[in-house]
Amino acid sequence: MSVSDSDTPQDAVTDAGAGPRFACRDLTGGRGDTVVFRDVGLDVRAGAVLALLGPNGAGKSTLLLTLAGLLPARGGQVLVDGVALRNGNAVAASRAGVVLVPDNRSLFTSLSVEENLEVARRRGGPSPKDLVETFPALEKRWRLVAGALSGGEQQMLAMARALIQQPKVLLVDEMSMGLAPLVVEALFATVRRIASDHGAAIVLVEQHVKLALEVADEAAVLNRGDIVLRGRAQELADDPKTLERAYLGELEVAGGSAP
Repeated sequence: MSVSDSDTPQDAVTDAGAGPRFACRDLTGGRGDTVVFRDVGLDVRAGAVLALLGPNGAGKSTLLLTLAGLLPARGGQVLVDGVALRNGNAVAASRAGVVLVPDNRSLFTSLSVEENLEVARRRGGPSPKDLVETFPALEKRWRLVAGALSGGEQQMLAMARALIQQPKVLLVDEMSMGLAPLVVEALFATVRRIASDHGAAIVLVEQHVKLALEVADEAAVLNRGDIVLRGRAQELADDPKTLERAYLGELEVAGGSAP
């Protein structure tokens, strides 16, 4: 599955024949003795968003943790700009530009907004204040500890902390969980801007299917550990019956590449 975005900054993407920014090939993984997903193949170009959808328990979060190097793969490869990452090595993945925003946000709740950003800042990268334009709501909370923020503000801080690391690849797990609809819409718009303005390749795990398909370039449905459907996000949004069948496990495993 390849994704592209015509609004991507020119310095973030080479010509149309260039390879994907982020990919996994025949990736198999799990937790403990249990295999959770098998032979998964996905790729995302710089400046594009891939929505990874599926029912609860399908293996989406486990796949995301494996892509980030926090869980070892049992087979296959994860690649950034065509270079394979060391299996199960989160430090190597981070150095290659892979940044994960987990579903629990993992903020330092006793540190202020500014301090959370400063801790995540890479040498020579943007300063915390440089993130204010993208996340203006955080400016009024600058000195407040993260634990005192609302759920939406905490998610904005988690996204800002990811962005300050200048990710090549951004993995976002269940961003909308427990948040008000208006906050969720603002966060999805931010995801689109991060892809388009910063050239990141984004993999978005999300239960809010409608909004995910609106912001994504392409989508894949994971069910029972297999990719059972993949294609252009708009095409999947226009075919809700097929999407529903994918969620219900009524489709065979998808093969080949997306159009």
